[in-house]
Amino acid sequence: MLFKRIVAAYDGSRESEKALEKAIELANSAPGAKLDVVHVYQFPTIYIADGLSMANTLNKELMERAENLVTNLKKRLSETGMEANVELLHGTPSDTILKFAKEREADLIVIGSRGLSGIKEFFLGSVSHNVVQRSPIPVLVVK
Repeated sequence: MLFKRIVAAYDGSRESEKALEKAIELANSAPGAKLDVVHVYQFPTIYIADGLSMANTLNKELMERAENLVTNLKKRLSETGMEANVELLHGTPSDTILKFAKEREADLIVIGSRGLSGIKEFFLGSVSHNVVQRSPIPVLVVK
């Protein structure tokens, strides 16, 4: 099966690197396929009254990290000759990835497995798990 519009979720982790490699491979195997790579960042919620200054500093650092990650990714993709649209988005990762894929009319989402285990998986779930469970299109989870 050849896919025409592929969305790859990327967060800089080893798992997302593998997912990106697979997404590039799939895009290169289908003539005219388009690849969108999305990095979603989310500011943590802090409920401490005196924590506003700390939260602003943390949010600034998270934003700078996200921007650097996307800038480096664009440069790396450009150097390999891969034409891909790279987006930096803010929001809840699973919701944002699904919304982006719908807007792009994607026919495949490629995402890395984060491998949360045991009680953590039970209470928090994982981004890949949430995407798989809620996606109306195929999702390839790369380990």
